[in-house]
Amino acid sequence: MIGQLATSKAGHDKERLYVIVAQKGDDVYLCDGDLRLPEKPKKKRMKHIQPINDFVDEKLCSRLLNGEKVYGEEIKYALKQYLKKTCI
Repeated sequence: MIGQLATSKAGHDKERLYVIVAQKGDDVYLCDGDLRLPEKPKKKRMKHIQPINDFVDEKLCSRLLNGEKVYGEEIKYALKQYLKKTCI
């Protein structure tokens, strides 16, 4: 599930697009590269997010899975590419 895109279903950030950067039990940690950076991700319950059937690119996904350093600009770029792809 790490590297998958998701939107928030509840809270003040409702319908905001995120990348899942970590998962612990029933909690996921979300990052959007703008307000929520990879150093301080948003913690949400699985029931409060809507996973999207799309992932960030392979290179970024493998870095997330291996626990390597990921920058907010990379996350922001991945979300921008998804939005560009879906708006066509």
